[in-house]
Amino acid sequence: MDIEINENISLLDQVKIQAQVLLPVIRAFREELGDDRANAIVRQALGEWSRNLFHAIGARTPGTPLDKWAAVNAASMPRIGDAIDVDFIKHDADTMEFNVTGCRYAEFFRALGEPELGGLLLCDADVYVAEVGSPDLEFRRTQTIMQGATYCDFRYHMKRGGAAE
Repeated sequence: MDIEINENISLLDQVKIQAQVLLPVIRAFREELGDDRANAIVRQALGEWSRNLFHAIGARTPGTPLDKWAAVNAASMPRIGDAIDVDFIKHDADTMEFNVTGCRYAEFFRALGEPELGGLLLCDADVYVAEVGSPDLEFRRTQTIMQGATYCDFRYHMKRGGAAE
């Protein structure tokens, strides 16, 4: 999979551009196929695309699964910038726990009336990024702002066997 990432554009701006292209297509599919069928097709296609993207990045990154996950996260943070507000709860060699208490991505997709698309493009990607660290990383999140919660709860546990740093 060829990966083209423009480091000069924020992730929020990239997502807004993607939404401009995807929304007319998704809405046409919904009109033709019905909401349930169209949404299922979009969910499958975007899920495969996102999983393949992050696994390809991980595959070309040297090191242990935890090294790969850390590298993918580190590369993403500058593009995420101030689009999220984060409160760290715990961060040590084995655990990273934080809550996202503000999310401009969720605000954008709610304003469009498309929080499910936001979840597909962004929230689901967190799961695929965590898979890059598997089996040395466990990820748990029970809620997201995109789904209507007041915060997103990110919980990572590093299993020994790979380097967490």
